[in-house]
Amino acid sequence: MMSVSVIKYDHFMSRWEPGARSRLAQAAIELYVERGFEQTTVAEIAARAGVTERTFFRHYADKRDVFFAGQDGFQALFVDAVHAAPPDATPLQIVELALYASADDFEPRRPWSIERNRVIQLNPGLLERELIKLATLGSSIAATLRGRGMDEPAASLTAETAVSVFHIAFQTWIQADNTRTFKQIVDESLAALRVVTGS
Repeated sequence: MMSVSVIKYDHFMSRWEPGARSRLAQAAIELYVERGFEQTTVAEIAARAGVTERTFFRHYADKRDVFFAGQDGFQALFVDAVHAAPPDATPLQIVELALYASADDFEPRRPWSIERNRVIQLNPGLLERELIKLATLGSSIAATLRGRGMDEPAASLTAETAVSVFHIAFQTWIQADNTRTFKQIVDESLAALRVVTGS
């Protein structure tokens, strides 16, 4: 397995210590990469982060939740952008707005995203949940589009297009040899979409 640098934390067990959530996330990804997701326990994650198990459960429902706890915020980036799009925006313009809304938010998270994806791809249960997350995102975008007055099947097609472009751009962005920003890759993906659709 790929080795990662291990951040050492003070082992004073204070459940109110600042930054516990981020330290738990970092500790979890380190251990998942080092030992495997199934082999890692909550107790080990808490110990690596220098907090108690109770503190872990104050922040995360279980060890899978480390990967998916930010799902609501992730979804809100897209849905809010769709909701705020100008009334006369075309479906492709709405897709662009939704994707650009997430671009700046993702950029600082690339190292985490790379390791997260590595672990998810090796665990069928996590991969299934990741696919469900994307499907839920598509459903939420489609519902927002219908709320704006867009009819079916246009709403679902537009939503699925946004999710597909995001997924392809994201997978390209986290490749080890990639040197482009997420926004640059989104730009390239949207340009390719315009060629495909003749827009």
